[in-house]
Amino acid sequence: MISEVQPSAPDASADASEAGGATPRRFGYLAVATLLVGLILGIGTGLVVPGLRHPGDDSVEAGFLRDMSTHHAQAVEMAMIAHAGSTNPEIVTLAADIATTQQGQIGYMQSWLRDWDLSPTGTAEPMAWIPGSDGSIVNGLMPGMATPEQMAALRKATGKDLDVQFLTLMRAHHVGGVHMAQEGVELSDNENVDWIAESMVTAQQGEIQLIDSLLKKAQAS
Repeated sequence: MISEVQPSAPDASADASEAGGATPRRFGYLAVATLLVGLILGIGTGLVVPGLRHPGDDSVEAGFLRDMSTHHAQAVEMAMIAHAGSTNPEIVTLAADIATTQQGQIGYMQSWLRDWDLSPTGTAEPMAWIPGSDGSIVNGLMPGMATPEQMAALRKATGKDLDVQFLTLMRAHHVGGVHMAQEGVELSDNENVDWIAESMVTAQQGEIQLIDSLLKKAQAS
């Protein structure tokens, strides 16, 4: 007689193992989900926060870049006039260096304004980004800028007269530009603006020394 085989009782250790495995799986899924949510939020923050950190339309940085772009544009024009009209090789070289350097800096400044979704020109008065700068503007011109009459005379000048006028006007222009750039370094907390403003101070102070030397030679010739 074959004895009836009774079904064995469930393996308690196996049940415990399965029960124990479910909890780690649940926590594992939760950890992955938390990681994904954190990653998504991190990416979102990375995209949004830089935008929030961009200088605004009425910021020191925007004012500086706009005004200095205008200031540089006149220096480039004066340098191109001297480069085309002077017969002095040293002045021709200086003019080329000024035009190339300042046009390149205009490119940087305008690019940053575009990156910040700001207009290349603003509605604020020139130098409004500098506290107490009201007296710095004369006939609508920023410090060191040549008047329309001076620019017209420079375009007509030739020979020694051209050299002396160019060097005299550019020296004054550089002095005004250095002042503006120093204010930019002092007032801005944007590393790009600080870098380019410091570059302007260094380059233009060096050029002022060269201009003084060339001006003495030109006047004595």
